[in-house]
Amino acid sequence: MSKTSGIVALSRRSLLRGAAAAGAAAFAGQAMAQDAINDLINAPRRGNWDDQFDAQASRTALDVVSNSPILSANNLVYMQQAISQYQMIVSNGGWPMVNAPAALRIGAMDPSVQSLRQRLMIAGDLPREAGISNSYDSYVEAAVKRFQARHGLPEDGVLGEFTVKALNVGADVRLNQLNTNLIRLQSMSGDLGRRYVMVNVPGASVEAVENDRVALRNTAVVGRIDRPTHMINSKIYEVILNPYWTAPRSIVEKDIVPLMRKDPTYLTRNSIRLFDGNGNEVAPETVDWNAAKAPNLMFRQDPGKINAMASTKINFHNPNNEYMHDTPQQGLFNKLMRFESSGCIRVQNVRDLVTWLLRDTPGWSRQEIERVITTRQNNPIKLAEEVPVYIVYITAWSTSNGIVQFRDDIYQKDGDAQLALQSNIGVEQFAGSVDEDFVPLQ
Repeated sequence: MSKTSGIVALSRRSLLRGAAAAGAAAFAGQAMAQDAINDLINAPRRGNWDDQFDAQASRTALDVVSNSPILSANNLVYMQQAISQYQMIVSNGGWPMVNAPAALRIGAMDPSVQSLRQRLMIAGDLPREAGISNSYDSYVEAAVKRFQARHGLPEDGVLGEFTVKALNVGADVRLNQLNTNLIRLQSMSGDLGRRYVMVNVPGASVEAVENDRVALRNTAVVGRIDRPTHMINSKIYEVILNPYWTAPRSIVEKDIVPLMRKDPTYLTRNSIRLFDGNGNEVAPETVDWNAAKAPNLMFRQDPGKINAMASTKINFHNPNNEYMHDTPQQGLFNKLMRFESSGCIRVQNVRDLVTWLLRDTPGWSRQEIERVITTRQNNPIKLAEEVPVYIVYITAWSTSNGIVQFRDDIYQKDGDAQLALQSNIGVEQFAGSVDEDFVPLQ
């Protein structure tokens, strides 16, 4: 059964430590902000991009990677420091708007690069010694990549439409976003368990955490805004290798029956078999597909490569019939916005996660998991010890590396329309029902 995690108060000692750290950060942030302004005024003009490359000075997206879990209680202090930093930025006037022509990239010369440099310096993505000029040089490209990594954008170093939109979210809006998410993180700051799985819906990502370190981090696809993934604290109790997929009644009525009317071979080609209430298989050619009502039969897809859940299903206790699973549509993980399911969570490289989950379940090595998958035989596996799973909504966080991360407010919970600026980008429009993640269309 699922459990509810209430807001856990920080200890007095933790609060004192956090307050001291935040105070120090505030003092440092104020000095840093003033130094940044002075450096911008006094910075030498830099030359062309092709003679300014310095591999040691350039910052890359690698800085953003951390093995600290998003939900680690240790991050509360770093969130407080980030809030102090952004308070100083806001009190000093925020950052400039970037009004750049389309798709600026390394090698470009444009007056808008001056405001881009200032914007990146103020947020800490570009070293102040890079100076102010019109040149989109290697320093700027590396800083843009770092900014993109912090905002969950493709790290191409190009000043495209979505990067500009993220750059132009005001510092005061980002400050409010940090404050909102500090409260969310405080509510999850209790004992989460030695091993647990965290799904961050706005980040469309999964963390497998052990001893307060990220053991695995997987890309995910989560629910779209009209069919959201539900936030819940629960436990993973079962892994199914080669799962069956049973079509919900709504899918049968709205999608499968019309498809059968057009193409009577649809069920056979997609390995979907029919069963009556007694478990007897029914031949598709014996069904009247033009009847007013859909047949009262179970539509079950056999395991295999075209199965809606592909190789794996991961079950956790919840009232919404949601689960984690593999997918035959691997290209979805390469999309900018991965909010396309009907609530269930598709996991890239899911076999890595399954191996980690089954580590303490005897007899289930990676080799045995792979062997069973090749058999195409349905195989449910109960975990020897259930693993906690936390499905959360975190759009801003900071960890021990001091990097502040932001994600789009895809379900519009943060209270500002600017933060949902990409919620409809890259979302696949389904012609059929939205009651299930996938309808085979082979």
